[in-house]
Amino acid sequence: MSKRSGRAAAEAPCRVTVCRGCCCGDPAKIPGVDHGAQIPRLRAALEGAAPVRASECLDVCDQANVVVVQPSAAGRAAGGRPVWLGLVNDDDALADIASWIRAGGPGLADPPGVLDLYTITVSRRVREGLEG
Repeated sequence: MSKRSGRAAAEAPCRVTVCRGCCCGDPAKIPGVDHGAQIPRLRAALEGAAPVRASECLDVCDQANVVVVQPSAAGRAAGGRPVWLGLVNDDDALADIASWIRAGGPGLADPPGVLDLYTITVSRRVREGLEG
């Protein structure tokens, strides 16, 4: 149960988790990507709209780099659920993610169509590990 006040919980923004475990962020696995700049770019694009955090391995290594967008409180109330995105290895994908979140994110705004190509399904065990 949240310790936030009702008002603070209602205003809770989307949250973004970027995997930086064993494979995500590894230039040996995914060469040609400025892995070190991905999180700062996403934070800059989302400043004031959503926090961005790095996570240990999210256990979806075949989809590196993985980004999870969790809905805001309002988005969750509207039926939004976390969206897992894989193979996020270019700046255009980061820009699409940021614009979607700024528009409201899961439950409140439809993602740009191209993000359908990045959406992945993960096992319940993996999903619950992040959401729990």
